[in-house]
Amino acid sequence: MADQTSSSGDPLPPLLIPGLPNDVALQCIARVPLVHHPTLSAVSKSWRSLLRSPLLFATRSRLNCSRPFLFINIRVHRSSKWFALLQSSSTLSPLPPLPSAAVGSAVAVVGPKIFVIGGCVNDIPSPDVWIFDTISNRWDLGQRMRVGREFAAAGVVAGKVYVIGGCVVDSWARSANWAEVFDPDLGSWAGVPSPVEVKEKWMHASAVVGNRIFAMADRGGVTFDPVTAAWAAVSPGLDMGWRGRAAVVNGVLYCYDYLGRIRGYDVEKDVWMELRGVDKGLPKFLCGATMANVGGKLVVVWEDGKKGKEMEIACAEVEVRREGDGQLWGSIVWSSSVLSAPAGSSIIHCLAVEQ
Repeated sequence: MADQTSSSGDPLPPLLIPGLPNDVALQCIARVPLVHHPTLSAVSKSWRSLLRSPLLFATRSRLNCSRPFLFINIRVHRSSKWFALLQSSSTLSPLPPLPSAAVGSAVAVVGPKIFVIGGCVNDIPSPDVWIFDTISNRWDLGQRMRVGREFAAAGVVAGKVYVIGGCVVDSWARSANWAEVFDPDLGSWAGVPSPVEVKEKWMHASAVVGNRIFAMADRGGVTFDPVTAAWAAVSPGLDMGWRGRAAVVNGVLYCYDYLGRIRGYDVEKDVWMELRGVDKGLPKFLCGATMANVGGKLVVVWEDGKKGKEMEIACAEVEVRREGDGQLWGSIVWSSSVLSAPAGSSIIHCLAVEQ
């Protein structure tokens, strides 16, 4: 049968579902849960192409059919390994290997894509940005930053990726680009003006709270508001209490303290509060813990002890809430060991990605 053509003579795209316009078929396919996508990809080449396209992701998001998945980055000896958590089985599925061996990279998420930013390669800070597309399941080298950096802070506000610090301001270029912003629509990086007094080198933690980026340095920390372009120092209370990698849920910043307990920080009241109700379901000391907001739940990932030559990685999903007295309470939805890794491995990042 000859290919159909439009009135202009151009070939029409093949019908995804016979008898239905493609825009209607797209909405039907977008509603199918991701767990069935491997089966759908075997239907035809056009379906397989659609399942890997940004169009399907945009349609799923518009229909509120997308769902968050947890991705975990673990350093095993000298290599960086990424995994996705399959919640239906509470196990980690490996991603294709990251082409870079950088140490000290920052991470950010824009839509279905993970940005792995900078890091140190052979003792040299790198400007490289590697992007993992969770739809096509592959890594691509993105637009390089203007300067190389390691142990930088990163955050996403209004779809733009901001990176702060991680470089020595010993030249005009590094000083002018101590902070940079990447606009996915333009596909380029631009320097963000910043005052001299905030330009610390190392950033050990970062988070976005209320569209403000919080970046913690070795000495204090800074906040940046991309809307007003205003920089400010973090409060002494936040500086004293923030340890390790944090997550923000319902405007509260959660991390663990020196005693291994989870605490939440109220930015407006400048006060830390212990997360109550989870002491029986989580270890008393969370070794190597990191956290992420996955669909409005606080997900905690930690090193759960050694068994011979292997180390167990455990994960728990916690529903957090604020009671009438203002205190923070948590209820554990589920908790399980998700991976056995070689002893000496360490958790680097965990983050949520909408798919």
